[in-house]
Amino acid sequence: MATTMVNFRLDEEDKKGMEMVCNEIGLSMSAAFSIFAKKVRREKRIPFDLSIDPFYSEENLQRLTKAIEDAKAGRNMSEHELIEVD
Repeated sequence: MATTMVNFRLDEEDKKGMEMVCNEIGLSMSAAFSIFAKKVRREKRIPFDLSIDPFYSEENLQRLTKAIEDAKAGRNMSEHELIEVD
């Protein structure tokens, strides 16, 4: 089996975290990426679920922006039901 060099950029913190996990389970990062590539090739899909975080939806961002504006203006403010008030 011939091998080839693959280069790509990765966030430094993500790289450090992945290195730590790989070391703990006895894999090199190269081996981990090879496993990932083989699984993608075999299954013809990304081998885990990908989804958009609903927190960043346009609807939620608009609601948060309005809530911030209301809070700054002192509108629609009430005590949070989980906070005990003396």
